[in-house]
Amino acid sequence: MTTIVMPEDTNRYGTIFGGRVMEWIDKAAAVAALRHSRRNVVTASVDHLDFLHPIRLGDIVRLLAAVNFVHRSSMEVGVKVLAEHPRTGKLLHACSAYVTLVGLDDRGRPCPVPPLVPGSIEERRRHRDGARRRRLRLAHRRR
Repeated sequence: MTTIVMPEDTNRYGTIFGGRVMEWIDKAAAVAALRHSRRNVVTASVDHLDFLHPIRLGDIVRLLAAVNFVHRSSMEVGVKVLAEHPRTGKLLHACSAYVTLVGLDDRGRPCPVPPLVPGSIEERRRHRDGARRRRLRLAHRRR
């Protein structure tokens, strides 16, 4: 997903509202989960949303989303947000997040989604890391 930062996206300092970035992250994650599952999806949680660099008015924003891990009905999607200066082309890693989404059946209830088959070394690493994060999320929820 690629977009440009417009005045209505920014605060009085000329940087983007964090909530706008969160909205875009949620949309990019939903598209990745929908493409994987071919099901309607809902967001269950967002974790580790770290803002690293400001995104400014006029920047071109690119969101890269990939399904990292799948459990019965849930999918973890990693989203990386890059800010590109429109004149220089310089890219900054602006923020990242992990979003958990749940696949829904036709009645709006959680349903099984297709398994993820990681192929490359990078995909296998993301899958392992996603499984670890899921265990941590569940442990945190039980407290």
